[in-house]
Amino acid sequence: MILHIVAWVTFKYPLRAVYRSVELCYPTSMKAYSQDLRQRVLRAVDQGHTQAEIANIFAISVATIKRYLKQHRETGHVEPKAIPGRPATKGAVLQMGLRAQLEAHPDARLEDHCRLWEDTHGMQVSTASISRAITRLGWTRKKRRWWPVNGMKRRGQSGASKPSS
Repeated sequence: MILHIVAWVTFKYPLRAVYRSVELCYPTSMKAYSQDLRQRVLRAVDQGHTQAEIANIFAISVATIKRYLKQHRETGHVEPKAIPGRPATKGAVLQMGLRAQLEAHPDARLEDHCRLWEDTHGMQVSTASISRAITRLGWTRKKRRWWPVNGMKRRGQSGASKPSS
């Protein structure tokens, strides 16, 4: 569900309406607020507005405003921080080389693909990693000729038999 908000911003531009839409449920991962919004929040603080007013105008929490002020005081900017955690190392390599292996061995099981990958590339991968990479490629387990997901459709009706000669 999306809630549309019209806020009247009077501290920078008198009687200027700012139209924003706020998503109330988060079906996917959270995204960082834009750099423009962060700068506008800092400008509003500099102009003397209270944090509660700013939070109400921009539909953000007071804790977010405090976090931006602290970050600006410590680093001099309010850019989004990097996502924590190790960067993915196997995913990109798997995406590039797995298609050829799948075409060469279309009937192999996940365990067989793991062993083949380790033999040819010297990198050990789990069956879960292979499964995720296969899903991203759009490869199916059906025993038929593989077509890319965005490939052209075959002509004819599915399930229709060929005319006998």
